[in-house]
Amino acid sequence: MTGPIEELQSVIRDYFDALYHCDTELLQKAFHPKAVYATADETPLLHRTMDEYVPVVAARVSPASRGEARNDVIDEIQLAGDNTAFARVRCTLAGKDYVDFLTFVRDDGRWRIMAKIFQMNAENKGGV
Repeated sequence: MTGPIEELQSVIRDYFDALYHCDTELLQKAFHPKAVYATADETPLLHRTMDEYVPVVAARVSPASRGEARNDVIDEIQLAGDNTAFARVRCTLAGKDYVDFLTFVRDDGRWRIMAKIFQMNAENKGGV
């Protein structure tokens, strides 16, 4: 029997796999259809719906096809109740390191990412 932490870890692994392989089916499995994707790294603030985000991932050349080394880390997972959770994760894509704050909801008994707010590490932006 798996608990919520193991279930969330599985969704996060799907998320990492989806980004590494640019697998939009897996991406849509990990994200809730009404999820939000955002960063304040860009001006103005970048905000996308899933309908906008999925084609962006589909158009990328996958890190897997370029033979890029994989570096995915789950720093923490916090449960806020039976149906809400948060994870801080890190990954490297196209030679850039990212910190992602992922919020999760459990809908119909299944955990899915409801929001992804990310920040590129300062070292990749010239050391701010």
